[in-house]
Amino acid sequence: MLPDIDKTYTELAAKEHLPGVVYGIVLDGKLVHSRALGFANLEDKIAVTNDTQFRIASMTKSFVAMAAVKLRDEGKLRLDDPAARYLPELRKLRLPTSDSPPLTVRMLMTMTTGLPEDNPWGDRQMALDNAAIARLAAGGLSFSSAPGQAFEYSNLGYILLGKVVSKASGMRFQDYVTRHILRPLGMNDTGWEYSQAPADKLALGYHWLNNAWQREPMLHDGDAAAMGGLITTMNDFARYVAFHLDAWPARDGADSGPLKRASIREMHAPRVFTGISPKATLADRVTPNPRVAFYSYGLTSSRDAHDVTVVGHSGGLPGFGSQYRFAPDHGVGVIAFTNLRYGPVYQPTARLLQSLIEKGKLPARAVAPSPILLTRQQQVAQLIQGWDEKLGHEIAADNFFLDRSREDWIKEAAGQVASIGKVVSIGAIKPQNRLRGTFPMVGEKGTLEIGFTLTPEREPKLQELNIKLAAAPPAVVTVLKGKYQALDKELSTPAQVFALLKERKVNAMRIVADPEAAGDYERIGALIFGAARAGLDVKVEAPDGN
Repeated sequence: MLPDIDKTYTELAAKEHLPGVVYGIVLDGKLVHSRALGFANLEDKIAVTNDTQFRIASMTKSFVAMAAVKLRDEGKLRLDDPAARYLPELRKLRLPTSDSPPLTVRMLMTMTTGLPEDNPWGDRQMALDNAAIARLAAGGLSFSSAPGQAFEYSNLGYILLGKVVSKASGMRFQDYVTRHILRPLGMNDTGWEYSQAPADKLALGYHWLNNAWQREPMLHDGDAAAMGGLITTMNDFARYVAFHLDAWPARDGADSGPLKRASIREMHAPRVFTGISPKATLADRVTPNPRVAFYSYGLTSSRDAHDVTVVGHSGGLPGFGSQYRFAPDHGVGVIAFTNLRYGPVYQPTARLLQSLIEKGKLPARAVAPSPILLTRQQQVAQLIQGWDEKLGHEIAADNFFLDRSREDWIKEAAGQVASIGKVVSIGAIKPQNRLRGTFPMVGEKGTLEIGFTLTPEREPKLQELNIKLAAAPPAVVTVLKGKYQALDKELSTPAQVFALLKERKVNAMRIVADPEAAGDYERIGALIFGAARAGLDVKVEAPDGN
């Protein structure tokens, strides 16, 4: 896939006139692939590298939200405090309706203040000082809706959040983020003021206008920089993404990061609905895959119809465009920075993550089974095969035999176990959480899928059990030189193929053949037609897997 990824960004850079771009993939805590294209400084022909410092605009917001959460963990603020407790200029703020609730710190973090969407205006406010911000707030603010009702993107809300962090921490929020988040993560080439960056490492911002690149003026670091002022490198930001990914899954063990793993997971949790994409698709851009989106703490969050969660944020300013997305359950993230005004790396980077998971077939990281889940798995497997009365009394919760009698369970389970023949193995458990999981019971003639749920008691017991016949995997049918091969047998006709599949109780088939081979086209068609008549699911692929 890497050549295709490189091709995507190379073509994007040419099509969109990106002066420079750098992109990277983080997997299992490491920057496993990255590439830099073009120039950080067109005038001096300074090439982009992994150490080029880009302003990342609104990708800054999660650092300020993280600072607020860290201060909450330290007992220095509460997220549901009124923001006016920290910002006196808000105490006389006139809210849009008489029944409006007060603005809280959490509303600032989740963009539910009722302040209007302000991207064009907000992008030019970063250099404001605290006195100007205080005058702005004290002079009165306009609201598009009552606070707490709905999401609306607000840079001003994050400017105010930066001031809250400064007040609660007793230092400029930039200094707090730097000392307590950036440096502990080893992000030593990340800062706020562009004039302090080495000239040979700073990405200058540009605008493509009238078929030429025009330099964009860069704003100095100001007290409003919480909305988008951070400057970082690919190498540094990869450490930040790895830190987020390391929070998953929840587990025992050392927790020595600048923020607790539980607090990082809290930052990822959906907080406010932002929209639904009913026509979204898989990476093939054809198969429907609806998606619902939320805003969290300085982060966006989405979940699709295949239960894939994606977290991240985009950034855009005059002179810069940036994007990062990561899938916590899969341990993978992607990042892209460019030095073009609102450079359109957004959709390509989001699609790259989707392709890595779907086409790269990256599995979700396995949750480690709890000791009690492993113990109960063995006991449940034993119970199903014999229904020993003493064992049932030991592991079954109060409700289990009240919901369904022991006699009914024996009757049903006996028939299901008999259908798979002699049990030859008990497969590994797949935990859904610490008290719920599934496992296969493999017999000589088939496999049962066993699912069970335990109670919340101190000694968790069996409260729910599901037993069903596992669907047989698709039978691979190979068409080669006028012959058919299926289930380790060589066959001469489609009729023989379907008779064998019926005998083995297979309800799906995967045809592997070269449709260009002489005579095979007709044989493939015969198999597809026969599968339709037999009600079998069917998929056709070439020998190379496509």
